[in-house]
Amino acid sequence: MSIPRLMLTAALLGLSPAAFAQGQPPREVPARSLPVPGDVSPQVQRLIAAPLRTGWNTPPTTPEGWRQLAETGAAATRQALPGLKDRLKVDVEPGEMGGVKVFRVTPKEIRPENRNRLLIHIHGGCYVLNPGEAGLPEAIFMAGFGGYRVISVDYRMPPEAYFPAALDDVLAVWKAALRDNDPKRMAVFGSSAGGALTLEMVLRAKAEGLPLPAAIAPGTPMSDVTGVGDSFQTNALVDNVLVAVDGFCHAATQFYAKGHDLKDPLLSPIHGDVTGFPPTILTTGTRDLLLSNTVRMHRKLRNAGVEAALQVFEGQSHAHYYRDDTAPESREAFSEIAGFFDKHLAK
Repeated sequence: MSIPRLMLTAALLGLSPAAFAQGQPPREVPARSLPVPGDVSPQVQRLIAAPLRTGWNTPPTTPEGWRQLAETGAAATRQALPGLKDRLKVDVEPGEMGGVKVFRVTPKEIRPENRNRLLIHIHGGCYVLNPGEAGLPEAIFMAGFGGYRVISVDYRMPPEAYFPAALDDVLAVWKAALRDNDPKRMAVFGSSAGGALTLEMVLRAKAEGLPLPAAIAPGTPMSDVTGVGDSFQTNALVDNVLVAVDGFCHAATQFYAKGHDLKDPLLSPIHGDVTGFPPTILTTGTRDLLLSNTVRMHRKLRNAGVEAALQVFEGQSHAHYYRDDTAPESREAFSEIAGFFDKHLAK
């Protein structure tokens, strides 16, 4: 910032230029109640009004504890899958690609323009949650709302495998997909850790000289796991999914990283070279703890000359856009991503 601009900015804030330049103590915000927004659907209002995630500040401390946490959550998700598949009219078949377990998620009616297209899905869960079929909801949303064939990667997770096992598996599936599909007709998407892995996969593919997907959609990506980002403070205890920067998701990431430097671009892709990335659409919400992770990634892509779109949903916490398939906001989010893919994928 130039000296005149610094002096003007300081004056507007009622500060001396010297004090402004040196930084100020953090702003004290009084305790307050946050009403549920009235301009969102009833379904999203219920999501917003839900209590903070159980156990957000008491993460497991042993490998067996993490395994049990993942299985408990997975059991609940598996119970909901039959109804979800029925409502969105998709079929799911387990399989293998490149030596990695996958699920083929196919809409009963593939849109004509998508018959030669394929999407690769990478599930979220802070690198430790949603094993097996529990990682499928987002893939089912995309197949059902977008009319695309989807391959969902069931990547290895701790305590069976640590960094970079998840990324290795995603890249193995991408290489296998390239053998039978034109990269110009493929896209990659995922949310949270899946969003980070989407970005990390492109970094790895670029480094190895592999063809890149025609487009990507990293939703609310864990693009900086070092805790940097304004919304880690502004949305602390507001996001009812991740809740706080020092909550279970940070502990899970450390468990996955197993001592590896969290600034590594293959854990925090915000630090990577995104020059030449494919067109990208990112999704987040105003109450998302990773709002800053998402908007910072968006700006980094834009500054590198990459076509990048950003959709932000009112009132939503972390990845609320795929929590309820009956919410109009969910259809809107995935229709927006599907349209972005349709624009960039060859037919």
